Amino acid sequence: MIPWEELDRSEVSGHEGEITLRKRDTEFSIRIAGKELMNSRRHGSEDALAELTCRRIKRKSGLRILIGGLGMGYTLAAALENSEPNTRITVSELIPAVVRWNREYLGHLAGMPLDDSRVSVEEEDVGETIRKRKFIWDAILLDVDNGPDGLARKANDRLYGRAGLRASFSALRPGGILAVWSSGSDEAFTRRLKQCGFQTETITVRARKSGKGGRHIIWLAGKP
Repeated sequence: MIPWEELDRSEVSGHEGEITLRKRDTEFSIRIAGKELMNSRRHGSEDALAELTCRRIKRKSGLRILIGGLGMGYTLAAALENSEPNTRITVSELIPAVVRWNREYLGHLAGMPLDDSRVSVEEEDVGETIRKRKFIWDAILLDVDNGPDGLARKANDRLYGRAGLRASFSALRPGGILAVWSSGSDEAFTRRLKQCGFQTETITVRARKSGKGGRHIIWLAGKP
């Protein structure tokens, strides 16, 4: 078996440990605290996060989309593919190394989405991006950590708790969608979405486009 090669590592703000980028033949893996966050062979559910959201946005022209968590760029690429030329997409990524890795090592995997003129990058916590302005986004896509039951940073709880969900609700335009990726189901999170005014749909998707691999959860929470 081909051994893994470590390409780079970086400290993570607010977390005890490092994030690492590894490569084995054509496969890439990002890990934190010894646990895999993402793998280039399993991105079907990341694609679905954007595809399902874009299908449900009623207004198609002049969209403003916020993506929390760049990962390996697959969600961003899918959002671009399913959007019009006048769409503007902001990616909020807390870890500067992840942005750099996408430019230096990973961009070819998803078709160099960061090079698209419709894309801008904010190197900050997506929660801060959300709280800056109200009634601006047609969609907010969150692929941060492992979902509402955060793996890497307790600070992610601020996104998925009631205060964070209310902030997302306020940041969305009427008819906008908050889409959340998760490695597993969470009934308490579904209840919180509804308590914060969202009309909520939960969809199970496969980790691979082929229909194989583990099952992941996507919440599509609409603002009336």
